[in-house]
Amino acid sequence: MYRALWRSLPGPVVVRILILALIIAVLLIVLDQWVFPWMAATFVDEGATVGTAS
Repeated sequence: MYRALWRSLPGPVVVRILILALIIAVLLIVLDQWVFPWMAATFVDEGATVGTAS
């Protein structure tokens, strides 16, 4: 799968690396702005802890 992605990118190796870095940055921004807040609101944390409280 990674080989197919790498081959589909245009340009020399330096340009491909820059394009991949841009894709990863956009993906992280989308996750941080929309996906993680949606998950935090949808999957409510019940305050579960490990072990016993003293």
